[in-house]
This record gives sequence, structure tokens and C-alpha cells, in this order.
Amino acid sequence: MDLIPLFDTQAMLKPLREQLQHAAGRVIQSGDYILGPEVQAFEKDWAAYCGTKYAVGVANGTDALELALRSVGVKAGDDVIVPSLTFYATAEAVASIGANPVFCDVDPHTGCINKDTVQAVLTNNTAAIIPVHLFGNPAPMKQLAELGIPLIEDAAQSAGSQLDGSPAGSFGVAASFSFFPSKNLGAAGDGGAVVANDPAIAEQLTMLRFHGSLDRQTHQLIGYNSRLDEIHAAMLRVMLPHLDQWTSQRKQASEFYAQAGINQWVTPMKPTPGSEPAWHLYVVRHPQADQLVHHLKLQGIESRGYYRTPVHLQPAMRPWLPSYELPGTMELASTNLALPFGPWLTQEHAEQVVAALSTADLTA
Repeated sequence: MDLIPLFDTQAMLKPLREQLQHAAGRVIQSGDYILGPEVQAFEKDWAAYCGTKYAVGVANGTDALELALRSVGVKAGDDVIVPSLTFYATAEAVASIGANPVFCDVDPHTGCINKDTVQAVLTNNTAAIIPVHLFGNPAPMKQLAELGIPLIEDAAQSAGSQLDGSPAGSFGVAASFSFFPSKNLGAAGDGGAVVANDPAIAEQLTMLRFHGSLDRQTHQLIGYNSRLDEIHAAMLRVMLPHLDQWTSQRKQASEFYAQAGINQWVTPMKPTPGSEPAWHLYVVRHPQADQLVHHLKLQGIESRGYYRTPVHLQPAMRPWLPSYELPGTMELASTNLALPFGPWLTQEHAEQVVAALSTADLTA
């Protein structure tokens, strides 16, 4: 029996291998490795794809969040509301600039924060909110915007997702993306970008990523050394035209699971109303999720529970440990598992996974 992996990034890139090698070779031949024409061209294309005026390439998705926070004026001592059910970097970026991560709950059905969960933890010192489009499912941005507080989208997992007909990343004052290899649009290493519509924010981002300088001579800010590499940008330019096709295949893969009858055994995540998620992961819920992970492994199927220890309970976050409960967060943290998924997934794969789920003995 062949292993069905959780990810298979090589399957979708195999048809593009020659083009990717040519793109990398073009950069090597040019000798222009840092902030050259490939980055400039990709930034233009990525901004257009995201429906924004500007995109600024940076070294990784974590830096993208941190630079986005600083570019919109969040400063040390400010409160920034974040979900606890997310990758650690969401809150880490807040703490790294000296601001306070204030943890809010999520809807366990969608995995996202909402207006009610944010309102429950608002303070007079709240400077920004970071909605996370968890697993590619967009947070309810229009409702969150009604709160009148700057929104910085953590869109690391949501390239290709849409909400009310607009791309993820186009709703906030800024949005951060990750191009980690396993993401919906992945580079051959670390990479990230921030998109925005405000030219002042774009200028701040451009300075911050290069030691606080626009001209590489005059340093106006204490910045970072955080730049998207030319070779990654060149390869991303090859992949970007295929993102919509991969997104369609992701949606089809989720339909394969539905057609195979997965709802009989587990509960899939619920799309946010008005959304068309480009699911980064196919996540389902079950009260005995860890037992299912073990059972599937024995059947040659890779699966994984995500964020079993939510961010607010991580040791480094003890200074910001909330005094209140996060019941939706704790429920989803303990009951979720990601199943094999991606543009490569076939109907046969989905049927095999569902058949394995149907044989699980969870009586113990």
C-alpha cells in the first residue's frame, strides 16, 4: 500500500520543473540576486492578484506580520487582538515589537475570530486586530471592520481564497502572506509579502525591509534585513499563473471528500458565509481526533492535529496569559485533524481515506 501523504508539493510542481529551473538559471546568469527586476515584477503581479495597489516582498511570513504591524503605526505598549488558535508567529510578531498580544476566541466551526469574540476582549488600548484566515478560510472581514479598528490580515494560509467576491488580503489596511514551500503558493524556501493600498504604508514597508532605508544610503528607521530573494521571486512568477488552477483543484479535492461520504465519520470545517476558501489544509473535527491520527497512520495515511497547544498556553506567552476562558479555541484545538490534501488529491485518494476512517474502532 502506497503512503498517502499530508502534503505533496512535488506533484503540482513536476510539470513546471523545466520552467522553474530556467527561472533560477536566469537569476544566476544575471548575477542580480537582491531586490532586482524579478522581485519588482513579482510584487506588481502579486498586488494585482490580491486586488491591492502595492505588494512588498520580504524574507518570510513572520517578518511580513511584524513589518505590517510597524508600518501601520502599532508601537510598543499597544494592545493587538489575535486568535490563539493559529501558528505561533501571529502572536510572536506582536510581542516582538513590544506590543501586547490580547487573545480572543474563535468559532470552532469556522476556526476564525468574529465580531463577538473580538468585542469580548477589546480594550481602550487596542491598536489593531489580526484576523487569521485559518486553514484558508477567510475571517468575516466586513463584520470585523464595523469595529473601526485597523485590521491586519494574516493571510499566510489563504492565497487564492475569496470573500464576497474579493481576494483574501484585500480587506485590511495591510495583509501578510507566506510563501513557505507547503503554502498554496510556495517558494523554494522561505519568502513572504505584505500587500496594502496606502502609499504611506507601502513606503514604510519598503524602508523597513532594508534597514530603514529607501535609497540604501540614508537610514530613517531602525529596520530589518528582510528581503524576498530574486531567485524565489523568479520561481514564484512561474507558479503564480497556475494558482487559480491549483485553487480549483483544491476545491475539487474537498468535493471528492464530500462525495466519498466523509460527513458520516467526521465534521469538516465550515466555510465562512460568503467565502470561497482555497483550503490550505482539509481539516475535520472529531472528539477522538488523536486516535484517528494513529488509526490512519496504521493504514498508510498521513494526518495531523494542528495547534494542540494554543498560542496563549505556550510558555513564551505567559506574560500575556488571559484571565478568561477560550472555549471555542480549546474545543477546536483538541478535536481537529488535517487529512491528506492538495491539488494532487484524486477521488480514489479521498475514497481510500474515508474507507480507512470508517474502519476506526473508537470504542476504547
